[in-house]
Amino acid sequence: MALTVDRSKEVITGSHMMRDGALEYLEDDDLSYSPGGFNLTLGELFKQFGELQYGYTQSLKTYQHDWAYHDNTVGLTTDISNLKSWFAGLDSEMMQELESLDEDDLSKEIDRTNGVIRTVEQQLEIYSQATLIFLAKVVVYFRAMEKTLPPSIDHYIG
Repeated sequence: MALTVDRSKEVITGSHMMRDGALEYLEDDDLSYSPGGFNLTLGELFKQFGELQYGYTQSLKTYQHDWAYHDNTVGLTTDISNLKSWFAGLDSEMMQELESLDEDDLSKEIDRTNGVIRTVEQQLEIYSQATLIFLAKVVVYFRAMEKTLPPSIDHYIG
C-alpha cells in the first residue's frame, strides 16, 4: 500500500504520542540510567531521537538530509520538562511541514547526502521505521529499569 500524506501524519503522530507517553512515566533521575557498556543514558537516547527528528523535518523543507545537527542545550538530557518542551517544538515544526505537503510532493526526491536519493514518500517511511526502532530501545531501557511501560507502548511495541 502506497503511503499517503494523511497516513504519514497518522503514523508519525501516533509514534510521537507513544514517545511522549514514555516521558510521562519517567522522572528526571531516570534519564541518567544506562544499561552499561557503550549504551547511551536514557536522556541521551531521547536527545538522539530528537536530533534525528529535526534532520528529517529539515529534509522535508530543503530536500537534502543533513545528519550533522546536534542540540547542545544544557539540561536537555537530564530534565523531563526540557525534553517535553523541546519535543513539542520539534513536533509542531514537523507537522507544519507535513501539512504543507500534497500527494504530488511524495514523489519529490531528497538527497540523503550519503550517496542515496529517496523520495519524500520513502523518507517518511524511513522516519516512521526509525521511530519504531527508537520506541523498541525505550522498551529495553524500561524493562532493564523494571519500570511499567505506558499502555500504548506495551500494546504496540513491547
